[in-house]
Amino acid sequence: MSEAIVEVRDYTIDPEWFEAYKQWAAEHAAPWLRENLDVIDFWVDDGHEPEVAGSDPQVSPHGQPNVCWIIRWDSRAAREEGFRSTLGSQEWQDVWAKHPNPNAYLHLNVRFMTAA
Repeated sequence: MSEAIVEVRDYTIDPEWFEAYKQWAAEHAAPWLRENLDVIDFWVDDGHEPEVAGSDPQVSPHGQPNVCWIIRWDSRAAREEGFRSTLGSQEWQDVWAKHPNPNAYLHLNVRFMTAA
């Protein structure tokens, strides 16, 4: 049985900062992350209305996430070490320094999943 997991990262970026965030993500963050982590892909909201359903649908007061990216890891232990060392690197700090507003993250949700 494989220990492989994926890390699903959902962010809700303040709408006031969303366009600037998208530009930073497209030009700086996503390319660097793809190069340095096993990123499956990096997505941003395209303006289509979300669908919410279920027996008790509740949306965060901040709205739906408008950014999602997924990283593949060999195991949770590999994630803990890899994420810490990669995002703790000087190279990532240089990318992060270009962020238009590090306080624009209204909500962050990280989930860890295995294949069914």
